[in-house]
Amino acid sequence: MTDFPQRPGPDPVPVDRLHFTLPPVHPTAAEERRYRKERLAGALRLLARAGCEEGVSGHISARDPEFEDCYWVNPFGVPFARVTAGGLVLVNGEGQVVEGRHHVNQAAFAVHAQVHRARPDVVAVAHTHSVHGRALAALGELIEPYTQQACAFFEDHALFDAYTGVVVDAEEGRRIAAALGAYKAVILRNHGLLTVGDSVDAAAWWFLSMERCAEVQLLARAAGKPVPIARRDAVTTRDQLGSDLVAWINYQPLWGQISESEPELLS
Repeated sequence: MTDFPQRPGPDPVPVDRLHFTLPPVHPTAAEERRYRKERLAGALRLLARAGCEEGVSGHISARDPEFEDCYWVNPFGVPFARVTAGGLVLVNGEGQVVEGRHHVNQAAFAVHAQVHRARPDVVAVAHTHSVHGRALAALGELIEPYTQQACAFFEDHALFDAYTGVVVDAEEGRRIAAALGAYKAVILRNHGLLTVGDSVDAAAWWFLSMERCAEVQLLARAAGKPVPIARRDAVTTRDQLGSDLVAWINYQPLWGQISESEPELLS
């Protein structure tokens, strides 16, 4: 047998020359505000693409970087797919519009305001009436560690095990915020999903990911008896995949798609 000489392969590119995007740091509140508003408009459009919008229900809210207890939200009655950064509404903690030309969904914001107040670490809160999230909520179940993706939520989300109708008062919002606690998400029984993050991107990613995990869980249960991932492995996987930084990184391809195909959202 003849041994042929091995041709040397190309040298690896030095690590410090590889491009890797991390969350930006903005030097002024005005720049951070613009950034959050653009990401908020993009996230709403992505929720529309994913079929996570129904009527006038649902919000993604983003804390203003300068004004205490004020939050940017989508305008009432405007389809998610038509929201622009310039069309967002700034609302104070009492649900009063302080900037913008539209009303705000008071029922939805009763929850958002209380979550923001209870969690000063949270920049964004996402809640809307997605199909599979509502189906799982109707069962009063948590996300089970049936897949690698689902492990990101393992022992890091809660069930608000009550339903008292449309949330219209601050006390109900406080109860939901208490159920969320320090977690990244809460399932509102007979209602749907709510996720939070230290950026708009993270909150939106957790919502989209949780909706998909709910879908997979329902499909697996319908098909047979799912095999859960062992607790030790689920915890390890959560520690690898469950941070808001990982959520932000996972979200960037989606942001790239929506910002490039629908650049008018930035206006």
